[in-house]
Amino acid sequence: MPRFFTNKRLILLLVGVIVLVALISFTLKDRQNATLPEQIVKDVVGFGQSLFSKPAHYITGTLDKIDGILNTYEENIHLKARLKEYASTQAELADVRADNEKLRQIIGKEESLRDYSPIHATVISRNPDQWEEKIIIDKGTVEGVKLNMAVMTSSGLIGKVVLVTPFRSTVELLSTENRNFRVAAVIPGKESIFGLIEGYDRTRGELIMKRIDSDFDVKEGQLVQSSGLGGIFPKGLLIGEVTEVSTDDFGLTKLAYIRPAADFGMLDHVMVAKRSSVIVSGTDGDVAEEEDVAVEEEGENGS
Repeated sequence: MPRFFTNKRLILLLVGVIVLVALISFTLKDRQNATLPEQIVKDVVGFGQSLFSKPAHYITGTLDKIDGILNTYEENIHLKARLKEYASTQAELADVRADNEKLRQIIGKEESLRDYSPIHATVISRNPDQWEEKIIIDKGTVEGVKLNMAVMTSSGLIGKVVLVTPFRSTVELLSTENRNFRVAAVIPGKESIFGLIEGYDRTRGELIMKRIDSDFDVKEGQLVQSSGLGGIFPKGLLIGEVTEVSTDDFGLTKLAYIRPAADFGMLDHVMVAKRSSVIVSGTDGDVAEEEDVAVEEEGENGS
């Protein structure tokens, strides 16, 4: 008798397994229409989910709104503080500019290394093979663009004009592999630190500032600007921020890696700096009027 019940339980277990496998295989089949039991279960479950989900979404949305209001309030306080700081800085800058103008009038100096007139231009072409090297803009000699004029965005310096036609200009970027492309740079502070932007590290995506006197203490986070001493780039154009400082191969000078202020990969609108002061041909100290240098270099390119 016990043996019979044991066999009966085994039979029921086997039947249950078979039914379960059949149900699984039936539900796994690709079907366009659900069976009546499935429809009832889905509708009931869906109705229950909607009863719980709608209040839950409402509560979650309300909490998110409250959190957003609190964050907006904190951001508003922070922005107000920044605006006060900005207003103070603007007032100080205006005062410094006024004093500078008076001093320049006293000494009879009409021009400055910072002086330039912006020529707004649009990037119209970029060769994929020279994506990090050059761009072409829609302004040329007709609009007053000349060789060696500095080019920048609202974020900072990006390069200089190397080829000009009446309606188009080619700009060589700071991220070029041309080793002859140098920018006289300075790290402003109580004691200005001078050097040259020479080279671009593609792995790091950063510029390299070399020939920094080893006696100077260069720190990460310091800003780098054009010094204006090279004669091509106006003084004070933002280049980037120091990320790392080390010594050169000979240990005599320091070099610094500079994170560019401008994004070389996303360039659409740029400005060409049209200077009225004299410029220097290269960095060797030979001074010539801007137009004379442009003509000289055009002759060299043509030959």
